[in-house]
Amino acid sequence: MSQESTHRVLISDSCSLLVKILSAPSSTSSPLLIATHGGPGISSHRESATSFAHLSSIFRVLVFDARGSGDSDLKPPFTHSRWVADIEELRSWASAEKFVLAGGSYGGVIALSYALAHPDRLLGLILRDTFAYGHGAVMNCLMQVLASKRISPDPVRQLRLWTGRTLSDEDFWEGCEEIVGMYAAKNDVEEKREEETGTEPPSVFHNATHNQVFGVEVEKYDVRARLGEIKVPTLVTVGRHDKICPVSCSEEIAHGISGARLKIFEESGHSPPTEEPEAFQACVQEFAEDLRRHSTH
Repeated sequence: MSQESTHRVLISDSCSLLVKILSAPSSTSSPLLIATHGGPGISSHRESATSFAHLSSIFRVLVFDARGSGDSDLKPPFTHSRWVADIEELRSWASAEKFVLAGGSYGGVIALSYALAHPDRLLGLILRDTFAYGHGAVMNCLMQVLASKRISPDPVRQLRLWTGRTLSDEDFWEGCEEIVGMYAAKNDVEEKREEETGTEPPSVFHNATHNQVFGVEVEKYDVRARLGEIKVPTLVTVGRHDKICPVSCSEEIAHGISGARLKIFEESGHSPPTEEPEAFQACVQEFAEDLRRHSTH
């Protein structure tokens, strides 16, 4: 049975981060896995926990709200380099010389950025439905949203959303809400999510974080030419029907990292952990156990 502890970790620039540690009892000596969530300004540690909490039997799983998201401080800068630095400080706080890093969607972008900045700190890398080239990914998203027959979004609002020009937290929420139906492979997955979350905009939507990322950071992000620098064991996962981060993005990453494993989930869209949970967990568990065995030798 996994146990959970909650912490407020003060980063060196006085930003307070909400952190949770998921682990088996008496597992203080277990290797560390840090999971970083996607959706800057939208998502939280709950996404990471859904994806990777099952690994708490063999790792200390650290999930957290990135600065500018969830219940962590809304303290800028909301930049890739600052989020990478925050992960490095969390590694130190957790007393781990090396660790496994996992990231889904935009969390995968930050995970790749960390892997390139601190290659000596990683035991392994787990990526889900992510991308290596920012401008291309955003243009694909906007094209898919406007061409989709499953949704009927406001084109002007979507242009604001994908170029980091949302007008307010409410405008940000409305832009996200009207496209949620295209994220999953099947409509019933998103209908179930809507039933669970309701229709009121949650307080964790922070458009300032989102605007900085999609208005500035994503346009500077292109690590395609550097993927070969990543030498640690890497698992790349993606849903076959992902319209947001399509299979081609994950194939590009897997081909660029020597020895990377690529797993495509045939019945999933953007979130295999919720669309094919058993298959996703089995795949990640197998990879994680291999890492654990290698790290103890």
